Order: sequence, then C-alpha cells, then structure tokens
Amino acid sequence: MSTTAQQAIAHKKLEQQKASWLNWPLLISLIILAANMRAPITGVGSLIGDIKGDLSISNGLAGVITAMPLIAFALLSPFAPKLSQRFGLERVLALSALTITVGIIVRSLGGVFLLMLGTILFGMAIAVCNVLLPSLVKTAFPSQLGLVTGFYTVAMNLCGALASGVSVPLAHSIGLGWRGSLMIWAVLAGTATILWLLRSKEAAGAQAGISAMKKGKSLWRNKLAWSITLYMGLQSMVFYVIAAWLPEILQERGIGAEQAGWMLSFMQFAIMPVTFIVPIIAGKLKDQRGIVGIIFVLLLGGLIGLIYGSNTIASFSTIILGIGSGAAFSLAMMFFTLRSNHVQEAAELSGMAQSVGYMLAALGPIAFGVLHDITHSWTTPLYTLIVVIVFILSFGLIAAKNRTVQ
Repeated sequence: MSTTAQQAIAHKKLEQQKASWLNWPLLISLIILAANMRAPITGVGSLIGDIKGDLSISNGLAGVITAMPLIAFALLSPFAPKLSQRFGLERVLALSALTITVGIIVRSLGGVFLLMLGTILFGMAIAVCNVLLPSLVKTAFPSQLGLVTGFYTVAMNLCGALASGVSVPLAHSIGLGWRGSLMIWAVLAGTATILWLLRSKEAAGAQAGISAMKKGKSLWRNKLAWSITLYMGLQSMVFYVIAAWLPEILQERGIGAEQAGWMLSFMQFAIMPVTFIVPIIAGKLKDQRGIVGIIFVLLLGGLIGLIYGSNTIASFSTIILGIGSGAAFSLAMMFFTLRSNHVQEAAELSGMAQSVGYMLAALGPIAFGVLHDITHSWTTPLYTLIVVIVFILSFGLIAAKNRTVQ
C-alpha cells in the first residue's frame, strides 16, 4: 500500500474520531432518550403493593402488568429496523419518545384497562428505542462504541434507580398516590420528545447508514445469533424478576415498604458504574468470556445471599445482584455491535435478540408471581433463578467468542 493511501486511511479514521466527539447535540439527545427507557418500568416495582390494593388485583395479574412492556419489546422489536429504513431513524425515535410520553400519562388516568393500555404504548416505544440505539451508536460514533454505549446505559439505569427509590416517597410522603408518582416521569419523556422532534427536522445522516446497507443472510439460522439472543433474554429475565418482586420479597422478611423500595433503588445505583465500565473493557477485548464468568459468580452470590442470608446480608446481596445484572446487560448491548459486521446487521441482530429475548424475559415476572401464589414462599422461585443463571453462563460463553454472526 502506498504512503499516500496509508495517509488517506489515517486521515479518514481521524475525521471519524473527531466527528464522534464533536456531535455533542446528538449524544445529549441520545442520553435523554435513554433516560426514559427504564424509569416507566422500574417505578412500578416499588408501588406494586399500592396498585394491587387500589385495583384489587392478584400477584399473577400484577406480574402480567410488569411483564407487559417486555411482551411489547418482543412483539415490536423485529419491525424496528424496517421502520427505521422506511421513515428514517431520527423520525422513528422522535415518534417513540412521543409515544412514551403518551403511554405514561394514559397509564395513570384510570383503572386496570388504562393501566394496561398505557403500559403497552410506552412498552412498544421503548422496544423501538432498545433496537435502534445500538445502530445509532454504531453509525454516529464508530470509534467510540464502548464509551457511548456506557453513557446511554448509565442514563437508563440511573433513571431506573431513581424511579424505584422515589416512587414510594412521591406517592406517600408528598401525597401524589401511585398514579401521580408514575405520571411524573412524563416530564422527562416530554423533554426527549421535543429534542428528537427538533433533530428529526434536521434530517441528520444517521439513518442513511442503516438504510443504505444491503440485507445479508438471515440471522435466524445462525448459532451465534441465537446464543446472543438467549443470553439477552435470560439476563433480562433475572433483572425484571428482581425489579418487579424484590420489594415484596424484602417486605415479607419484615422490611418496610419505603426501605424495600430504596434497596431496589440502591441495587440499580450499583448497576451504573459497571454499565459504564464494562462496555469500555469489552470493546478493548477480543474475547469477553472472562467477563461472562465474573457475571455468573456475582449473580450466583447475590441469589444465595438473598435466599439464606439475614436482612443485613440480603441488603448486601441486592448490591451484588445489581452489579451482576448491570454487567450482563451492558455486555449484551455490546454484543450487538461487536458481533455484527455493519450497521444494518447490528439493527437486525438487536431486533432478533430483543424480540425472542424479551418474550422469554416476560415469562419471568409472571412465573415468579404464580410460583409464589402456589408455594406461598419466595424460596422456590429464587431457586429457579439459579437455574436460569447457569444457562446465562452457557450461552454467554458462546456469545463472547471473537467472531461475527455472518
């Protein structure tokens, strides 16, 4: 290769790096949108007792309500790349932000029907964001995949943690009730809507990177794609089961409702450092199997402490579970970009993994609640989670090998 050609390649790489750092408006818009992708869901866990009492619903139906966003993730995720190709990435994200806002408001307006309708609406919108944000990162920040992934996953988990912690005080101490406590997150979603509507008018070039890519071979027959999918689904199952039922588990042990809500919040605060660090480390490694092993040890230790430990140990165990869950989730996000060859493939892999994965994850909160109703104990459901994390280890070791899906 000639010196001139080498200089041209080096110059192109430098320009990509500069572009990724100079696009701060897009990065800020991405972070604020990501901040809305967990808070509407995690806030319900702390208030599930209030919702059950007010609407007179069973643990099983409460589990269904908690699982509905995951079902929406599963049903809509395969269509998100096609929506982006047809209407443009930034327009689709703007509409998603608007739908999240509407869904949050509708959920808090009435009884069980509106609660479910609003949950479905923002669940569908978050599903689209889940799929398309990794593609946006791969397109707009090609030289900073790990760092930008860390930024937006921290935003997701920070607001998720705040929602868990402040939901009970907002409902009880301030007197907003569970409806007002959940509706307050419409302010943040409305902010994201305004930012993305403005961005969609600029017709930025991010969608071009997705729509221009040719479609490759189907991922549905690919072993690596299925390993990533099952890893994504099972780690999501563990997180959403804990997010939905940890306050109830702790309250049954004699811990107060507000304290239990804050313990769930602390668990999610523990997620944030690892969701920032793990993508950066994973992006520098060719093989991530060591990270998968550490995640398994953390999840196993957290569950054993929650089953057998005292209240003090259980509190510590929730932090360990948070660290393990955060690492597992952020690694799953990185798999979409690390194991794909181009932007469209990243979107399709993300869509497949989040469709099948979240359908699998949706079974968790429902099954967990039903198992409790049958056994009148949380021990058996927690044992089932130990079995789940063994499968997480198995599929994670396959997904972490240095190769791509095509």
